[in-house]
Amino acid sequence: MIWNDFVIIGTAHCYSTLAFALASWQYLRDLNGMLRAEESPVITVLVATLNPGKQREYRDLLADLPAVWVGPADIGLAHLEVAEDGLTFEANARLKALAFARASGLPTLADDSGLQVDALNGQPGVYSARYAGPAATDEDRYRKLLDAMATVPDDQRSARFVCVVALALPDGEVHVAHGTLEGSIGRCPRGSEGFGYDPVFVLADGRHLAELPAAEKNAISHRARALEALRPTLLAVLERLGKAGAGW
Repeated sequence: MIWNDFVIIGTAHCYSTLAFALASWQYLRDLNGMLRAEESPVITVLVATLNPGKQREYRDLLADLPAVWVGPADIGLAHLEVAEDGLTFEANARLKALAFARASGLPTLADDSGLQVDALNGQPGVYSARYAGPAATDEDRYRKLLDAMATVPDDQRSARFVCVVALALPDGEVHVAHGTLEGSIGRCPRGSEGFGYDPVFVLADGRHLAELPAAEKNAISHRARALEALRPTLLAVLERLGKAGAGW
């Protein structure tokens, strides 16, 4: 009877030791995984725009992703000019993203975006930023648009913002995503938020885009929608570069 009790106690002790060892191994494995995750390099991504409004919007929209966002001026590329001579938003976004990725050696986000007005056969379109000349202000551009639309009836003033975002790597890999925001052109500017044509762009609820707080605009804008469409690919690329130990 004593021998049986000894065997039972000894067996229980062995199982207890084994369980402790297994738990310790699992703890150490999990701890090692956490340490490796903490040691993973943070990827620096270039947002290829000198427009402070766009830079702010990108940083707000992508703040939760594991990356450091820099602009051209932060890395000495404020002087780099890319001829956006493509005939489509996508062509220009690709051109700009690839040029900055190769010049910087960094993963790069760039977009081409603009306003398409149905009554003007889709203009200003890819020429939205240059609609009133290369040195024009935002106000110059939307004032010219309002003049061009002066005789257009209210029910024929439909328009949309279009954005194509491109993610390019220095080796030439490129991914693109599209986003649009439907609305119409008002008869006078309203609001002090946003930038570009926002003061004259009217949403379905009657508010001008420039009347929306940044957080609300970021939830619905054409750029927000394009970035949301690109997000899974962007996150996968960041994770891939992090695991590869990329020095970006």
